[in-house]
Amino acid sequence: MDKKRAQIKSQFKVKFDAFMNKIGIEFENYDIYVQAFSHSSIINDLKLDKLSHNERLEFLGDAVLELTVSQFLYKKFPMLPEGKLTKLRASIVCEPSLVTFAMSINMNELLILGKGEEKTGGRERPSVVADAFESFIGALYLDQGLEVVEQFLESIVYPHVVDENYKANRDYKTELQEYMHKHGRGTVTYHLLEESGPAHHKMFKSEVLLNGEPLATGQGRTKKESEQNAAKKQLNKD
Repeated sequence: MDKKRAQIKSQFKVKFDAFMNKIGIEFENYDIYVQAFSHSSIINDLKLDKLSHNERLEFLGDAVLELTVSQFLYKKFPMLPEGKLTKLRASIVCEPSLVTFAMSINMNELLILGKGEEKTGGRERPSVVADAFESFIGALYLDQGLEVVEQFLESIVYPHVVDENYKANRDYKTELQEYMHKHGRGTVTYHLLEESGPAHHKMFKSEVLLNGEPLATGQGRTKKESEQNAAKKQLNKD
């Protein structure tokens, strides 16, 4: 079991070092980030201490996000009343938004999951990804302080908030995965069916499959957009 733990930590370190280098942040306390990305499902697999997962860091990160986002909005929108500031903050720190921010830097690839959670699509599950984002914020705060957290948010989160009308983007792919998991229906995958048009004006067509069986198709200007539209179409059916 100790060998397995060491192997997981070693694999995580390679990915985490590359991740932190990419976002331009130095760190000191490596172990706290291991905890930040350790989902509760890994506890039983590795027979770890019950508090070794990321839920305590998620609790802290949630509070740090509330404070930093509140300060950002207070300064950016000096004419907005308290009620609108509260609604805008809620749109930024809600699950769909946190998933969007995390996915934009492939943070979900760092998750340390138990075998069962990995098999059932936990790496794409909105609640798991959003919790990991908050846990990372908590770990970063403890390791590097509020100023570095603010630098991270200025790079990854705040560029999305261009005006007071910001709303969380729906991620139909993760919503569909969550729905299928909740109802025990199986694994969702995507397949590119067609790519057409000139290089400057391409159109993609993708299909979404459940356990290998086609469900719906979608089109878009990018492969990702076509997959999102396929998932959206299927969600509208269900």
